[in-house]
Amino acid sequence: MPWLQIKLTTTPEHAEQYEDLLLAAGCASVTYQDNKDQPIFEPELGTTPLWDSTIVTGLFSADHDLDATHRFIRQAHEQLFPDAPFPPIKAEILEDKDWEREWMDSYHPMQFGKRLWVCPSWREAPDPDAVNMMLDPGLAFGTGTHPTTALCLEWLDAQDLDDCEVVDYGCGSGILGIATLLLGAKHVTAVDIDLQALQASKDNLARNKLAENRLNVFLPEHTPDIEGDVIVANILAGPLVELAPTIAKHVKSGGRMALSGLLEDQAEAINTAYAQWFDLEPPAEREGWIRICGIKR
Repeated sequence: MPWLQIKLTTTPEHAEQYEDLLLAAGCASVTYQDNKDQPIFEPELGTTPLWDSTIVTGLFSADHDLDATHRFIRQAHEQLFPDAPFPPIKAEILEDKDWEREWMDSYHPMQFGKRLWVCPSWREAPDPDAVNMMLDPGLAFGTGTHPTTALCLEWLDAQDLDDCEVVDYGCGSGILGIATLLLGAKHVTAVDIDLQALQASKDNLARNKLAENRLNVFLPEHTPDIEGDVIVANILAGPLVELAPTIAKHVKSGGRMALSGLLEDQAEAINTAYAQWFDLEPPAEREGWIRICGIKR
């Protein structure tokens, strides 16, 4: 069935109150959206920053009483924010679509480097003779479309991974670890704080018809004291700085490291955190994001 969207534009300070009002009015869900193309790259832990101009959208059934909700929000606004102007409200019908199918239709096979393709599990691989990874990201981060993931996949494609022990720290969908197995690695230790990510990694391992014992998943606190030939970590700068001793511990001397999830202006902080263990290469850049690689001394 179609849905009714009610959108209002407000400030970060008032967004949560308007969310509560929309929920009280009977909406099925609330989302926040940037109104002025203002990026928020890396929030501090425990915070949920919003844009200076935030669109709060409530999703209602199509037969919802719009006039009654408009009156309810206006009356509540006068009580909560008597000195603030009433925010602009827009209502529109949302076309009834199969949104999962819409997303699936827009996700196409992608090539990384010379050998590796990442293919949605519901599409045919364009080059049957290539190294083809069949991927269904599910609820975990990692499809190859983000520049940080692409930077890591291209680096992996250029490496000699035959018979390597690999650590994928912050594995998400398992895309990086599984890529190493398809490119010749022997075994992957995949680590993530999100149980859904660990499950997605196992599901994608099976989707690629790889033996279950070739990739083992762990929460950080349960990760074994393994030293890999290669470690990849596509997370964010803050956690990567904090995790520097842990990541260094999981790479053997002479082992290779690739870090991503980083913005250009965060290179110095990463170099400072890792230089005591690694000989670091100049960053590789794509669309403002970077990858930093190194060899452990």
